[in-house]
Amino acid sequence: QVQLVESGGGLVQAGGSLRLSCAASGRTFSSYAMGWFRQAPGKEREFVAAISATGGSTYYADSVKGRFTISRDNAKNTVYLQMNSLKPEDTAVYFCAARTVAVLYTNPNRYNYWGQGTQVTVSS
Repeated sequence: QVQLVESGGGLVQAGGSLRLSCAASGRTFSSYAMGWFRQAPGKEREFVAAISATGGSTYYADSVKGRFTISRDNAKNTVYLQMNSLKPEDTAVYFCAARTVAVLYTNPNRYNYWGQGTQVTVSS
């Protein structure tokens, strides 16, 4: 069993930055691909970014490419999402997820464990 705990959300003005963190329990974190997803009110959960188990591969949704950066520190069992140039349309609950294979994937149904989410609100 893997437990994921997100932190770092909050209220920020458009153009600002936030860094989300996701701390994972367990000794097999370094073998899991990790992803960030978000869900805005009334909308489906959508893919934001993903990173392979080693950190050697990353992938981003077109809507965040060039503004968000996903990274991981396997020694700390933590994955990060650096969000710059935030826009009001980035407002959502952000979730991290773990996939019990090394290869990243964009489909949320392929992820096995989920955190509770952290709210990000971007004001205009």
